[in-house]
Amino acid sequence: MVEPDPEPMASGAGQRLGAPETLGISTLDPGHRPPAMPPGRQVTIRVRMLDDTEELFDISQKASGKMLFDLVCSQMNLIEGDYFGLEFQNHQKMMVWLDHIKPIIKQLRRPKHTILRFAVKFFPPDHAQLLEELTRYLFALQIKQDVSSGRLTCNDTSAALMVSHIIQSEIGDFEESQCRSHLLNNNYIPDQMPLIDKIMEFHSKNIGQTPAESDYQLLEVARRLEMYGIRLHPAKDREGTRLSLAVAHTGVLVFQGHTRINAFNWSKVRKLSFKRKRFLIKLRPDLNSSYQDTLEFLMGSRDCCKIFWKICVEYHAFFRLFEEPKPKPKPVLFTRGSSFRFSGRTQKQVIDYVKESEFKKIPFERKHSRVQHNSRVQHDIRLSPLPSPRHHEVPTETGAPGDRVDSPSRRHWKESVLVSAEDPSRTARASPSHQRNGHEDRAGSVSRTEERRGSTRQTQPEHLSSGVVSNSPHLSASSGHSHGMVNGQKSLELCSHSPDGRQPSPLTSPLLNDAGSVRTDDEDEVRRKRFPTDRAYFIAKELLTTERTYLKDLEVVTVSFQSAVGQDEATPESLKNTVLSTFEPLHKFHAGFLREVEQRLALWEGRSNAHIKGDYQRIGDVMLKNFQGLKPLTANLHKQSEVLLELEKACRGSRRLEGLCRDFELQKVCYVPLNVFILRPLHRLSHYKQILERLCKHYAATHVDFRDCRAALAEVSEVVEQLQGSLNKMENFQKLLELKKDLIGVDNLVVPGREFIRLGCLSKLSGKGLQQRMFFLFNDVILYTSRGMTATNQFKVHGQLPLHGMTIRESEDEWGVPHAFTLVGQQQSVVVAASSFAEMEKWMEDIQVGIETAKTSNGPSFDLLSSNLTDNKDPSPVSENKAPLVGPPSGQGPVPLSVICWYRVQSLSFSESCRSLENQLSGNLLRKFKNSNGWQKLWVVFTNFSLFFYKSHQDDYPLASLPLLGYSVTVPSESENIHKDYVFKLHFKSHVYYFRSESEYTFERWMEVIRSATVPSSGARVLNSKESHPH
Repeated sequence: MVEPDPEPMASGAGQRLGAPETLGISTLDPGHRPPAMPPGRQVTIRVRMLDDTEELFDISQKASGKMLFDLVCSQMNLIEGDYFGLEFQNHQKMMVWLDHIKPIIKQLRRPKHTILRFAVKFFPPDHAQLLEELTRYLFALQIKQDVSSGRLTCNDTSAALMVSHIIQSEIGDFEESQCRSHLLNNNYIPDQMPLIDKIMEFHSKNIGQTPAESDYQLLEVARRLEMYGIRLHPAKDREGTRLSLAVAHTGVLVFQGHTRINAFNWSKVRKLSFKRKRFLIKLRPDLNSSYQDTLEFLMGSRDCCKIFWKICVEYHAFFRLFEEPKPKPKPVLFTRGSSFRFSGRTQKQVIDYVKESEFKKIPFERKHSRVQHNSRVQHDIRLSPLPSPRHHEVPTETGAPGDRVDSPSRRHWKESVLVSAEDPSRTARASPSHQRNGHEDRAGSVSRTEERRGSTRQTQPEHLSSGVVSNSPHLSASSGHSHGMVNGQKSLELCSHSPDGRQPSPLTSPLLNDAGSVRTDDEDEVRRKRFPTDRAYFIAKELLTTERTYLKDLEVVTVSFQSAVGQDEATPESLKNTVLSTFEPLHKFHAGFLREVEQRLALWEGRSNAHIKGDYQRIGDVMLKNFQGLKPLTANLHKQSEVLLELEKACRGSRRLEGLCRDFELQKVCYVPLNVFILRPLHRLSHYKQILERLCKHYAATHVDFRDCRAALAEVSEVVEQLQGSLNKMENFQKLLELKKDLIGVDNLVVPGREFIRLGCLSKLSGKGLQQRMFFLFNDVILYTSRGMTATNQFKVHGQLPLHGMTIRESEDEWGVPHAFTLVGQQQSVVVAASSFAEMEKWMEDIQVGIETAKTSNGPSFDLLSSNLTDNKDPSPVSENKAPLVGPPSGQGPVPLSVICWYRVQSLSFSESCRSLENQLSGNLLRKFKNSNGWQKLWVVFTNFSLFFYKSHQDDYPLASLPLLGYSVTVPSESENIHKDYVFKLHFKSHVYYFRSESEYTFERWMEVIRSATVPSSGARVLNSKESHPH
C-alpha cells in the first residue's frame, strides 16, 4: 500500500498576507535558532487570530509561554511581534495575558478547551513607529475589531471615516451600488445604518488609495481618539464613585464612563502597588500639585488588582526602558512581594532590531482583503478577511472536507514551522483553480510557486528603478502640508515607516515621553547635508517658525476667546466689535504672510516647484512687500491698548464676564495670561525688527537681498517707533492687572501713574526669626505678602511701605544676617535678607531708583490710563475690608510668575519681564533627559520665562511647560558624554535637560533667549529702562 502524500500545507495567516516565506522569528536575535522544545506530552493549543480564523499548534505542555508565542509569530513571519500578545480567559472568567516565563501547563488548566486570542498588547502613540507593513496591517485588524465591538468609541464622523478606509482596503475604489450593497451585508460599527450615506461620501474620496494606504489612514484616525488602545478596568475611588482605570504609553489613566478625567504620567509616578483589593499609586512630591502623595482605588478583587498591576509594569517597561529588566535574585529564606517582571524586548530594542536587520528590505505586497465582486456573485460566500499574497482572488480551503478541523477557517500548525522554510514543497501555495476539488497537484503547485517567485524577482528591480511608489499612504488632508514637511522640515526616512519606503505622514510626531521615536546620528547627518547651510537661511527659518506660533496666538483671540466669551450675552457689543475689528484683519494679513514665507522657504530648500528657475534664496523681498501692506493696519495696532482697556472696563462692570474670562484662562489653549495674547501684535513688530537687523548685519552690501532687507527694516522700524510709547505703557498696565489677580486684600492697585518695578522673595526679620515673604515693589510703595492659606495661588498682603521719605542701608553686620538690608520708612522700619549678594544688590538698586522717583513726583499721574477705569480713591493699594479675589485653583491655568518666584526664591523685574515677551522664539528641538539615551523631537516655544512643549506646531495647546526662573543654561562638559553638536544644557538643582538644535545659528539664538530669562543683565533693572519716566 502506497503511503499517501502528506496533506498540502494550507495557507496560514502569514501566507495569506503575502509575507516572505523565509523570515525568522520576531523575538529572536539575528542568526539565532528557536530553543529546543522540552520533552513531555504534547498538547494542542487553539489560537484565534486577528482575522477571526483559528490556528492549531502542537507544543509540549512543559514549554514556556514564550515558546508558544514564538511559534505563532513564526507562523505569520512577524518581525515586530513584541507589540502583540496572547490573551485568554482564566478559571475566574477574567481575561489575562499569557506569561512568557511560566510554563503553559501552569497557566492553562484545560488547554484543549481554552482558546487564546492573538491581539495587540502595546499600543504605541504613533503608528509610524511600526516599521513593518505587516505589523501595521495587524494593527488595522485590531482597530477594526475594537470599532466593531464598541470598545473604541468615537463620534459619528470619526466612525464613518474609519469604516470608509476599512472598506477601501477590502473592496477597493468606490462604486455606489457595490459600496451600498457591501455595507448592507457587513456591519463594521454598532448602529451602522444611519451612517451609511456618510460612509459612502468618505469612501468616494478614497479613490486610488491602496490597501496599505487605507491601513495607514485608518491608524492615523484611530490614534487620535481618546479611547485608542484603552482597556478599561473597573474601580472605585475612596468616596465610592464608579471609575475605570487604564494604562497607556504615557502612564496610568482614570476614566469615568468613556471620558478621561485624570492622567498620571510615568515621570510623576514613584511606585505602583496593590494590597488586597486596593490599587495604590504613589506620586513623586510636587509643590504645584493638589494631589495627595498616595492615591487609592478599590477594585473588584485582589486578582483584579494584580492583573492591572502586571499590565502597568509591562507597559512601563516596554515604553520607558531601553532594555529588558534583569531578573531579581531569588531570596534565600523569605520572599516578599511579587517576582513578576516584564519579559521581552522594549520598544527601543524592537525599533533598533528591525532597523539593523535585513528583514525589512524584503518587499511586502498588501492586497485587497475581499474580492471585488459584482451583482452576480452570491453574497453568502464567505470571503477571507485577509489578503491573498499575489492575487485579488481569495483561495478556498485546501484538503478534503473530512480533514478539516471544526471551523472551515482553522489551520493546524506544528513545531516544524519553526524551521526556516527552505523546502519549496513545505511552503507551496495552492492555486485557486486546483483547490476546488479538495486536493491539488503538489508538483504543479511547487512549479507555479517558483514561477511566481521568479517573476517577482525580475520585476522588482524595474519597479524600484522607475521611482514609482504605488503602496504608499497619501498625506492627510488635515495636515496642512505638502512636500513631505514635518514641523517645517523634511520628514526623516526612518527605514520603512510607510509602505515601499515612502516617508511617513507629517502628522506623526513623538509624544513628550521617554519612549518617543529616536533619531539616529546618520539620519541627522543626511538631513543636515540636505538643507542649506547659509546663516541667512536659518534666520529666515526663524521668521517662519515664530510666525507659525504668532498665528496660533492670534487664533486664541479670534477663535477660542470669541467662542468661549464673545458669544455670551454678558459680553458687551462694544467689546465684541472692538476685538473683531482689531484682530480679524491682523489674522487675515498674517495668514497670507505665513503662506508666502512657507512657499519661499520651500523653494529655498529645493523641496517644491523644482522646474521653476530663479534665485529664491532670499527673504527680504517677501518681507518688504508684506510690510508695505501692513501700513494700512497700523490703526489696528494702535487699538491694542483700546482692547485691553475695554476688556478691563467690561470685567469690572460684570461679574459674569469676569468669571468667563477667568474660566477661559484655565483652558489649555490659554497657556499665558489672556492680556499677553492681546499685546502679541505689538511684540511681533519687535521680532520682525530683530530678524531684519540680523539679516542686514549678515549680508554684504552687494548681496542681492541686502537692499530689500534694509528697506523692510526701515518700514518696520517706523511703525515700531510710533507704537513704542504705547507698548511700554500697555505692558505696565498688563502687569498691574496680572498682579491684581495674584494679591488678596488689595484695593485700587491699578491707578494712573503707578508702575511696577520688581517682585521676588525676601526673608523678613521678625520676633520669630527670618520668615519668607513675597515683596512687590512699585514706584510709590512696597507691599510684603505671604502665601494665603487657600486653594489659590494668591498672596495675602501683610503690610505696605510707602517709598516717599524712605531710606535704605546695608545691615548685615548690624543683625548678623547675610545679605541683610534695612528699609527705614517714615512710620516703620523693616529688616530683610536676600538669598544672595547679587539679589541684595538688585533689590537695593531698584528700591533706590523708586525712592528717587518718589521724591521728584507729585503723586500718581493720570497720563497712563483714562480716569474712567479708577474710582478716584486714595491710591493706597491696601484695603482692610476688601473681599478676597477669586483666583484659579492650584495647578490649573498658567502658573503665575510670582508663584514660581516664591518656590524658587527668585526675583523678577519689569524690564526683564518685557524682554522675555519680546524675545519669543519657537522651533524644533531634540530633547534628552539626564539618564536617557534617545533624543525626542519636539516643537518648543519660548515666551514669558517658560519653555512650552508641543508634538508639532499644528497643536492648539502645549503638552507640558518648563518655567526657567532659577535654571542655569550652559554647554555640556566632556564628562557628560554628550558628543553632539549644538547642544545646550538646562539645570536646576537635580533637574537636568539637554536640548539639541539643528545649526550654529539656532543654537546661538536659543542660548541667547534662554539666558535673557535666566541671567538678568546689569543696568536693565531700572524703572522703565526703554524710555525715561514720562512723568
